[in-house]
Amino acid sequence: MKGAEGIARVFYCTVIGREIVMLHSFVKKAQKTPLKEKRIAENRMKEFKNGI
Repeated sequence: MKGAEGIARVFYCTVIGREIVMLHSFVKKAQKTPLKEKRIAENRMKEFKNGI
């Protein structure tokens, strides 16, 4: 997605069937995705999967 503040990125995962869970979104400032942003999404995915 591109907006006034820059390019947005969204981390998501698919669950059973066609359900999609958005884990984390952020506005990308650099070419490479920051490790901090990846870790947030990974932690949320773990939390979500442990809650099922």
